[in-house]
Amino acid sequence: MASKPPILITIVTGFLGSGKTTMILSLIPQMKDTRFAILKNEFGDVAVDSQLASTSAISGVREMLNGCICCNQVGQLSDALSTLDTTASPDRILIETSGSAFPATLALEINRLASPTGRYALDGVVSVIDVENWKGYDDTSYTAKIQAHYTDLIVYNKWEGVSERAFDVVRDRVADLEVPVATERSDRGWVDARVVFGVDAKGVRRWESEVEREGREGEDGHRHDHQSEIEVLSVTVKEAASRTGVDVTRLQQLLEQAPKDEVYRIKAVLFTSQSPKSSDGQETETARKDALQNSVERYVLNWAFGRWKYTRLSEQETSGESPSALRMTIMTARDESNSWKKRIESKELIRAEDGNSIVEIRRVT
Repeated sequence: MASKPPILITIVTGFLGSGKTTMILSLIPQMKDTRFAILKNEFGDVAVDSQLASTSAISGVREMLNGCICCNQVGQLSDALSTLDTTASPDRILIETSGSAFPATLALEINRLASPTGRYALDGVVSVIDVENWKGYDDTSYTAKIQAHYTDLIVYNKWEGVSERAFDVVRDRVADLEVPVATERSDRGWVDARVVFGVDAKGVRRWESEVEREGREGEDGHRHDHQSEIEVLSVTVKEAASRTGVDVTRLQQLLEQAPKDEVYRIKAVLFTSQSPKSSDGQETETARKDALQNSVERYVLNWAFGRWKYTRLSEQETSGESPSALRMTIMTARDESNSWKKRIESKELIRAEDGNSIVEIRRVT
């Protein structure tokens, strides 16, 4: 019997809030005859994006939480890929890294796993750049520059809201990296799948050559302190009485007040009986048109650089979930997590609608 063709793997990297998940979800419908699985790596312990991804035509989703896939979790990659292979039988696997992951280390690990079995083949590394906010993290983040350097394709995202001059500045900074890499503009997060797939992992081979020429500058291949650029808070709201949900009016104060040079990303899964509004002012669709007034519904919240969106989850998607009224991950700049923890606690920016709740805030990294 003929052996199965290898599963093609594409690594999607990019700094926090750059739009990786949005781009990935735009690719799936374009290839209707292809079975996709997604492996996501994220800070914190809230599997927000996996819940969003599960609503799409994807055969399997697996999330690796509370660690960096290119550092302390790289050893778990083999098990994660094997599980997706067994349970989802995908033709392609998209690996979405955490905002601080170093793509070349991950790519080399995939090549190492592929060698003895031929079960996997690295198709390429794609880096998503948030043009609108590039100036902020380009100045502070070593990792953001590294992600743009070791890649096969750079996708410029969120460029529509900036001037051509500001866009030119971003392109000039990328050009300073002196890397011969293809670039593509997204259309509000949408990218042609024919551009993303089949780039042939040239960037990783270039990096391997550099390592051989310069000597194995630390077998780990990069600065493992790169995670120190980001601090992570985990927030849980437990209601003392019957479920009423989270007070989204108070929560909105947090979303509006968080400056993008201090807070990079907020993700949450929450219950509320109120009608949460995204940053564009639009109320989120209720779960059922015939729902009783004040019924408690479940939502996913995604916040990045001053903009946020609520997405309602169906009953099927919420079955088996934790009874907590809210589970949230807040990713801040270095040395900012303690001040934001105190601010949230002192102003009660996160609490249940009836005010009768237990709020736990702890630092994860």
